[in-house]
Amino acid sequence: MAADEQRCYVYVQLPGTVETVPCASLKVRSIGAGAYEGTFTYGRRYLERPAVVALDPYHLPLSTRPMQFTKLKGIPGAVRDASPDAWGRRVIQAKLQRQEAEIQEIEYLLNGPDDGAGNLSFGRSPQPPAPGRPFNRTHQLAALIDAAHRLEEDGRLPHEVLESLEPGTSMGGARPKVTVEDEQKIWLAKLPERGDRHNVQRIEYATLELARAAGLRVCQARLERVGTSDVLMLGRFDREWNPQAKTYVRHGLVSGLTVLDAEDGYLGRERWSYPLLADELRRWSVKPAEDRRELYRRMVFNAMVTNNDDHPRNHALLHTTAGWRLSPAYDILPVAMVSVERRDLALEVGRFGRAASLYNLLSQCAAFGLGEEAARSLIDGMLAVARGWREFFTERGVDAKSIAMLEQAMLPECFFRQEPPEAV
Repeated sequence: MAADEQRCYVYVQLPGTVETVPCASLKVRSIGAGAYEGTFTYGRRYLERPAVVALDPYHLPLSTRPMQFTKLKGIPGAVRDASPDAWGRRVIQAKLQRQEAEIQEIEYLLNGPDDGAGNLSFGRSPQPPAPGRPFNRTHQLAALIDAAHRLEEDGRLPHEVLESLEPGTSMGGARPKVTVEDEQKIWLAKLPERGDRHNVQRIEYATLELARAAGLRVCQARLERVGTSDVLMLGRFDREWNPQAKTYVRHGLVSGLTVLDAEDGYLGRERWSYPLLADELRRWSVKPAEDRRELYRRMVFNAMVTNNDDHPRNHALLHTTAGWRLSPAYDILPVAMVSVERRDLALEVGRFGRAASLYNLLSQCAAFGLGEEAARSLIDGMLAVARGWREFFTERGVDAKSIAMLEQAMLPECFFRQEPPEAV
């Protein structure tokens, strides 16, 4: 293998089973000027198995032919979705004692957590490795918070501490987090950061519960008190306990970025679009009408609370034995902003770009299977809940200082604009 080429094997837990099998190989080589080409090839033995599935039915269809990719540094989207996010990469950099620029994308896959997002795992051998260490438990959270704070300070930790602070999944944003098992359930535990000026975990918990009350399908959420801090526990919807096998079934997961076949980062965002994602749901989802309407609710709610971190990786599709569906919502957090004239979301909303105002939210409601009257009725129902956000957040323990800060995020005046501003 050439010095500028890296390789790994891809393993998958087959749907509805607890069996992990080798399914493909991935080679990535440098093609100059910071660009890469990846070659993904399904294994023949995998293709000969009964009831095998494509990791991505449209971009990685079942085939004996090699498939080439240059986006995402040569890593196919469905594979990249199983790789750690920004926080996980910091943990891996500390483990390897190397700088970010010195680590190739495949190395992040190979050094990722034993239990990353979805049903994929990676290794250097054609055969999957033995199961790794046991999951963290809730009683370890205090030590994990301390470890996360120490990593924030200097980027270095003793080896034995790093073994507990695993890289985490690509779900849940860039904040410190770990996977925790509690009562035959897998949770993503989002930890406090040392520099937090507000109880971000409690704010996000209240926001998720407000979204649930407004009619969104939201992941399971609860707070765990650890000393003087709160840890936000998010139920892993890509895991399901199998009592017969006494282990967890892993469901497939791909991000909205993969579904849109889009590039990462704000420079490659021409396909970052809610209407485009709704259109993709028509072919991906086994219940497209329900999922397109649900996506519309999420777009509207993000606009209501100024959650402008709604990038495509914060949307996902889940694959179970029933087929592909829009996953439960996660990672919804209000962002206080001074601007009152206009607020933008990360994804395009309608005919007027990313503007998070009623005139734009209604402009392409048909893409979500809604007429304007039905869309207005849906929004009015959500507003009836969201207008009581102050009392709702107070009841869930959000303090007065944070409520005051959130006044600049929740239901901003520009959300209610019925007409686009006149062209300058």
